[in-house]
Amino acid sequence: MEKEVTATAKVLAAVPDGEAADYRPDPRSRSARELAWHIAETDLQFFNSIASLKLAFTEEKNPTSNSAELVAYYEEGFRAALARIRALSPEQLAQPVDFLGAFTFPNVTYLSMLSSHSIHHRGQLSTYLRAMGSKVPAIYGPSADENSFE
Repeated sequence: MEKEVTATAKVLAAVPDGEAADYRPDPRSRSARELAWHIAETDLQFFNSIASLKLAFTEEKNPTSNSAELVAYYEEGFRAALARIRALSPEQLAQPVDFLGAFTFPNVTYLSMLSSHSIHHRGQLSTYLRAMGSKVPAIYGPSADENSFE
């Protein structure tokens, strides 16, 4: 998850500020700004829910005004949530947790679901970047815009 969060933070940081962040490839799509917030907030709520042994999600308003603030919010929130998750016992990680009435899995299973959700939306957002005049960062390998993993 730490590597995924690092890659996600790079994509969030690549979203330009200002009107460019209102870009959406289709009227039914979220804007880049909306999608970036969805990724950051849902990831953090998911991490904290896992740490709390109870999945709960709310719609929160974006408290950030630019990409740098969003990345800082995301990275700080992740570090705090990761410390809470690392403090869980094996029994807590194995504990069955209800997913909003849809199904129940061992708590640890939700880390994989979180990762898949984040990767899915990060991929969406990365496809917006060039259309907004930004560069696509290296994620799992070099991109045409970034030739390293750093």
